[in-house]
Amino acid sequence: MDLSGKLALVTGASRGIGAATAEALAAAGAHVIVTARTEAGLIELDDRIAATADAARQAGTPAGAATIAPFDLADGEAIDRLASAVAQRWGKLDILVLNASTLGTLTPVPHVDPKEFDRVVALNLTANWRLIRAFDPLLRASEAGRLIALSSSVAVTPRAYWGTYAATKAALDNLVLTYGEEVRNITPVRVAVVDPGATATAMRARAFPGEDAATLKPPAAVADAIVALLSEDWPAGLRRRI
Repeated sequence: MDLSGKLALVTGASRGIGAATAEALAAAGAHVIVTARTEAGLIELDDRIAATADAARQAGTPAGAATIAPFDLADGEAIDRLASAVAQRWGKLDILVLNASTLGTLTPVPHVDPKEFDRVVALNLTANWRLIRAFDPLLRASEAGRLIALSSSVAVTPRAYWGTYAATKAALDNLVLTYGEEVRNITPVRVAVVDPGATATAMRARAFPGEDAATLKPPAAVADAIVALLSEDWPAGLRRRI
């Protein structure tokens, strides 16, 4: 896929892997719609993308851009409104990157707070289902719609105290790959589940306090791998660890 002029949507884009992925897509020429609850982070991201675009134009190379959409993904109606706005303005969506997630408290399964469990499920699973539901027609309208969901090793390898987060990631993997099976023979849409591995993010720092972030790969490395993946004609139901 040549990303010049493509339209992408990246969730959880105010920092970390989401922000780095949005910047990498824009640097490759895509127009990136970025969402997160933190508007200030999205504005800073937009400024960085605009600066990169200015430099690219001066060099005579393709330049991407960003549109910020600050809102809480737990608001399903807001997701529907965003899809409607994208449909009216662009009529399609080429790339959907499901990145936003929350860790929750690492604790034994019987000790998980019910309200926190519901909050983690709402963002990590339900919101992603709402995004797939809302943007499915727009992905189908693309010549080669691509959906990438960020996962985790705990989705397939259980780890003590990670029950809530791991359960949502395992369910998300299955949801995305099931959707991929449903569309693989009737549309050009392809899906992939990507495990970024150990990456220097705020969530990783919460999960492993005291870990030396310098020993981990930066979010930009994951972003570059995602952009590289988009250049491939990958098989249906792809799982990849970076």
